[in-house]
Amino acid sequence: MAAAEAVGLRPTGHCTPLTCLENRVYDLRLEDNSNVVLKFYRPGRWSLPEILEEHEFLADLNDSEIPVCSPLQLKSGKTVGIRDTLHFAVWPRTGGRAPDELRDPEIAILGRLLARLHNVGATRALKARPRLDEVTRLHEPLSFLRDNDFIPPSCENRYLNAALAVADRYEELSKEVPMHRIHGDCHFGNLLRGSSGWFFLDFDDCTEGPAVQDIWMLLPGRDSEGERQRLLLVNSYREFRDFEDRWLALVEPLRGMRYVWYAAWIAKRISDPAFPSAFPHFGDEEYWLRETQDLEAQLEVTYKVSEDKARSRSGTPEEETLSNKDFFWDM
Repeated sequence: MAAAEAVGLRPTGHCTPLTCLENRVYDLRLEDNSNVVLKFYRPGRWSLPEILEEHEFLADLNDSEIPVCSPLQLKSGKTVGIRDTLHFAVWPRTGGRAPDELRDPEIAILGRLLARLHNVGATRALKARPRLDEVTRLHEPLSFLRDNDFIPPSCENRYLNAALAVADRYEELSKEVPMHRIHGDCHFGNLLRGSSGWFFLDFDDCTEGPAVQDIWMLLPGRDSEGERQRLLLVNSYREFRDFEDRWLALVEPLRGMRYVWYAAWIAKRISDPAFPSAFPHFGDEEYWLRETQDLEAQLEVTYKVSEDKARSRSGTPEEETLSNKDFFWDM
């Protein structure tokens, strides 16, 4: 509330913490009976230039009438305030619901919307934020896990070998794939439908990366229905932006790299009291054995699926059912 007052807002004293592990987010009621959301960025996660690039991307999207939730301008004329060394931004409170599942007409709408978002993303390069590649999404998090002795000796070599092989596969398949600004964390939790339609929120992880990153995270299923939905999304995407079939071969390496990135994301924050309660099994030997087995299995799928796609787009997709609970979403 002190931060809100410092940037010219007049809160009533009603303050509700919102569920978020990465940052600290609060719903504040103002004296004019409106509500705003204050988001305090986790210290050390993003520098001020990186936060400003997130806001610049949102401003570009807003100017192009892409439905996103953008930060409000403060009385300073900027979108970022500082309170007790913490960077924060003020956002409008948006209503809407995250979908449990998507029907075909909704998938088609979202495919076109995502293409328009990427069209805007390709108009400007990021300078401060790291690019999504095998270095930032696997080598660096893997080094953190190794250097801090998170992976037990019983499965360290297996885990490292599988992880490095996934990175090699991504590096091989991503050559000559265009990179541009993307949402970066485009899962169901960051997609809402309100009274005026669909909109994306939480661009905290926006980055330069391949378009397919947003596509697979929006529709992560790997069974025949998941494949069908993803192709429907891509065909609708192509109404507004080019998308080559070969880029779909990146889905499984990206999925595999996320296994390692997510484990390191938890590890870096495990001293935060919210994380042990949210991930009670993180770090024990059984956890790492399961992670190793999952990563080895993912490596096999990475080679099989990408080779199948390289040979032909007419084959029957592998029947392997994966539900949303099998994927790792930030909160």
